[in-house]
Amino acid sequence: MYPKAFHYHRAATLKDASALLGQLGDEAKLLAGGQSLIPLMKLRFANPAHLIDLNFVAGTSYIREEGGALRFGPMTRHAEIEASELAAKIPIVHDCAAGIADVQVRNRGTIGGSLAEADPSGDWATVLMTLECSVRCLGPSGERSLKLGDFIKDAYTTALRHDELVSDVSVKMPAAGGGGAYIAFKRSAPVYPTASAAVQLTMDGNVCREAAIALGCVGLMAIRVTEAEKTLRGNAIDAKAMDSAAEAARAVAEPQADMRGSAEYKRQLVGALVKQAMSIALRRARGERVEAGHVYA
Repeated sequence: MYPKAFHYHRAATLKDASALLGQLGDEAKLLAGGQSLIPLMKLRFANPAHLIDLNFVAGTSYIREEGGALRFGPMTRHAEIEASELAAKIPIVHDCAAGIADVQVRNRGTIGGSLAEADPSGDWATVLMTLECSVRCLGPSGERSLKLGDFIKDAYTTALRHDELVSDVSVKMPAAGGGGAYIAFKRSAPVYPTASAAVQLTMDGNVCREAAIALGCVGLMAIRVTEAEKTLRGNAIDAKAMDSAAEAARAVAEPQADMRGSAEYKRQLVGALVKQAMSIALRRARGERVEAGHVYA
């Protein structure tokens, strides 16, 4: 099926794109990587009257280390992050970028577009929830910066106003002794995960100083496992602690049965993924170079 007819606009700058959004109203959509929007348009689930293309805006694809943080341009492709030595300084970020869909999608999809879409089955929100992340939004009145938790409001819903767009994503570098891992369970590379888990730990010797655990694809938004995080802080991470964290993950998960599995199956799955991600995060926090990848059925 082909999409309905629409008017095409090529933005020269992000400010130009914001102005067009204000002028054209709710019938306008931004085109970044297009990996979510274009399939929806082809199925006629999305029928924008105006399409504003961001792909020709100069200076919107970058990865920079500034002020103790990594900054990503809104049009930075997943494949660029996957290949970046700077991004590899935060291993969980590399895990995420390297595991998104397949090569074709990673070469087109963007971090800004993914966060703005706020798809509950996406990868970036789950991973970045375990880090100190802020999203800069640009509109006619200027820029404002929001913490990721304030930016994503619900499934497919963000704090972006109708004439705003993502202009920058900032991720604070983890403290010394930090290590993280992201693992998603998939049936095949191109499909969304059945469930996923992101874990970021900060260790002081054998003692956990800080912990962040997030679950993906088992709720309308990424879910923080706060009870497990509280239990881990100030304690050693051993097999018993991992079992407790897995149980806490199963307790807060809100999965829905679908073609990927029953709700109970997904609840058990996130527990196993949390334990696996914790194990890799712990080894990385100790300075080991450990490969982490998605698990395929």
